[in-house]
Amino acid sequence: MFSMTVFVQGLPLLLGASIATVSISLAGLFIGFFVAVGVCAARLSAHRFARLFGGAYVFFFRGVPMLVQLLLVYYLLPFAGINVPPLVAALSAVSLCSASYIAEILRGGFLAIPPGQLEAARMLGLGPLDTLRRIQVPQAFRLTLPSLVNEMVLLIKASSLISVVGVAELTRTAQNIAASTFHPLEAYLAAGLIYFVICGSLALVAHAFEFRLRHA
Repeated sequence: MFSMTVFVQGLPLLLGASIATVSISLAGLFIGFFVAVGVCAARLSAHRFARLFGGAYVFFFRGVPMLVQLLLVYYLLPFAGINVPPLVAALSAVSLCSASYIAEILRGGFLAIPPGQLEAARMLGLGPLDTLRRIQVPQAFRLTLPSLVNEMVLLIKASSLISVVGVAELTRTAQNIAASTFHPLEAYLAAGLIYFVICGSLALVAHAFEFRLRHA
């Protein structure tokens, strides 16, 4: 029988754990974005070695499930003599994995810019940095914003995997509540509701921001 008491009493614990979920996801997205910029630059580089490196990075991190990446980082670092807390290992894996997807999103945005605009910028005397700052980056950001938001939502949902390394995020807390109360339905239903609110709120905010960019 469905227990409303378990559902209501578990919400404060789950809401507290959701802060860890959002924090890890946003930190992973922030760090991953800067890694992705470097990987994207390598993928678009004129140097063959840089393109091979960028391609190998994307191929590996998009080809291996995040769960396996989490376990590799969690067990590989201590094996190499580097002892880090589970949270650091989880954040490292999330950042490296998200960077591979963001890099491809950014690369698609830069490649979608018409070559004629870059030629016009050179004819006007704009240097590479000015062209990048005034023409390429603003357009690439507008073109890739929906995909970046989608990646953010997917990352928040995928962050549930970090529970396997012992990080007390939303899914791990729901598992603990289910194990202690013997009411898994109530625990996971409450966790699913919180995930829905978080991801839905992010999507709505991003949609409003995208609307403002298009009509600016």
